[in-house]
Amino acid sequence: MDNNSMDRYIGKMLDNRYAVQEVIGVGGMAVVYKSRCHLLNRNVAIKILRDDMTADSSFREHFRQEAQAVAMLSHPNIVSIYDVSRQPDIDYIVMELVEGVTLKQYMKTKGALSSKESVHFATQICKALVHAHGKGIIHRDIKPHNIMIDMDGTVKVADFGIAYLESMQATNSESTVGSVHYISPEQAKGMSADARSDIYSLGVVMYEMLTGTLPFNGTDAREVVLQHVSSAPAPLSEINPEIPERLEAITQKAMNADINERYQSAAELLVDLDEYSAGLAAKKVIETSNGDDVKLAEGAVPNVKTISRSGELSKESYERRKRRSNKISTLSGFLLVFLFMGAVFVFLWNYWLGSLFSETERITMPSFVGSPYSAVDSNAELKTIYNFTVVYAPDATVEEGIIIAQSPSAEKSLAKDDDGINVTLTVSSGVQNIGVPNVVNHDKREAIIELDNIGLVIEEIYDVSDSITKDFVIMTSPAAGDSIPIGSTIYVTISLGPEIKTTIMPNLVGRSEEDAILMLEEANLAVGVTNYEVNDMLAGTVIGQSITAYSTVEEHTKVYMQVSLGPADKEPEDEPKGVTEETE
Repeated sequence: MDNNSMDRYIGKMLDNRYAVQEVIGVGGMAVVYKSRCHLLNRNVAIKILRDDMTADSSFREHFRQEAQAVAMLSHPNIVSIYDVSRQPDIDYIVMELVEGVTLKQYMKTKGALSSKESVHFATQICKALVHAHGKGIIHRDIKPHNIMIDMDGTVKVADFGIAYLESMQATNSESTVGSVHYISPEQAKGMSADARSDIYSLGVVMYEMLTGTLPFNGTDAREVVLQHVSSAPAPLSEINPEIPERLEAITQKAMNADINERYQSAAELLVDLDEYSAGLAAKKVIETSNGDDVKLAEGAVPNVKTISRSGELSKESYERRKRRSNKISTLSGFLLVFLFMGAVFVFLWNYWLGSLFSETERITMPSFVGSPYSAVDSNAELKTIYNFTVVYAPDATVEEGIIIAQSPSAEKSLAKDDDGINVTLTVSSGVQNIGVPNVVNHDKREAIIELDNIGLVIEEIYDVSDSITKDFVIMTSPAAGDSIPIGSTIYVTISLGPEIKTTIMPNLVGRSEEDAILMLEEANLAVGVTNYEVNDMLAGTVIGQSITAYSTVEEHTKVYMQVSLGPADKEPEDEPKGVTEETE
């Protein structure tokens, strides 16, 4: 995509909501723009599919499906997807805008990172993988370029699911999946990736953070890939002797070329990282307990200077100060007693003694609560005694115009004043209606805050939706624009995301590739990357499938097939096929 094509979106408003501002990233299949969401008044990142990609309708559909699936991920270490849009001439994803740098940029600035910082970043990446893998989503392209570091040091893993689309395009051009410096051996061989492939890539990232170098380098992409398959990297301690032995072992296990010797899940790797961090904390406590401060507390005498006798008082001065102190204490005691007695007298005068010695007429405050204010206001006799101040307040349980509170309260005895007694009456304004705001397709947290602020009681209802992102509002009842009393209950329906439907995995082995594809489509399953290999079976025959036949599986799950190329006339060369060069 040339500069003119990229710039044509700048200044435009997408879906009458997103104002595109500037280009902040360019990838192999999309361009990322910083934008402003005018509906929620926040900055976002919008990834717009490149023009050459939108020409492929099948790819556009995969782009939408992948984005919607990844939108179900919700984790503090994963870049959130807010919205997905598909129009006749444009496809885009609205994402969280991370203000910060990529891990790659950070490492270029700092070089090799400390063990503590490396573990801090690796732990957060691992937590993101645990969450995504638990939802059945594999990243397939973990590398420092796809890892953002926020201003507060929080790691955000980006482009979940997008790597699959890039691999699909790469497969069409006979390219190997993934970035060559971080690619797992099984991906390099053209096999399908699983959760352990992400763990290998994370291991390479850890290696690079700890040593400041990549484990494998070469003159071209093919040479690097071959090293992933058949070579062992230099030990980390050989490059940086200060790397702790335990951390080196964790990193080497994560990037073990043998998939079965690797960590079998991100959760397993996370346990070791957490245990290592806990060990560091314990070591710090032990080192502190062996320090000078603790020894001092155990009995060492600090160097404290004693007071010189030259500063002591003479006996005469001491007696003089003592007598002066006693006089001050006595006078202070008398003063406090006098003040206390004065306060008691004032209290008794105001509430009892004053009425005994005063000739002022006293009256008992009547009760106005429950009476119509119009009756009180029209009573001329009451107005000669009381000065009424009126305050109105909404009350759905009391009819408009009825007094619901008063001050002073009823039955209180008050002295009659020539200027009148001041009385405040609170009068019901009845039911006060308010218009329901439009919170449909808003994040539920923002919607609940908005509705609560205008005095409505929220009742949450959850339902599936194919069109509304998970945790966003599907509808409200009463609907937007309706007028309802303040304090009323409003029912807010919140999206659970698309309904998860299951189907039975068909047996594809022994079928022709064409028949297998038809069987997958009939079962509402998606066709994943197909790998072709030499086999004694007839060319075009399915010889393997990624999901066990007759098992229950979610609809639209991608199924990967291995298809026979037929018997080989000679032994194939032992190296990966279809690798294209990638520039860092």
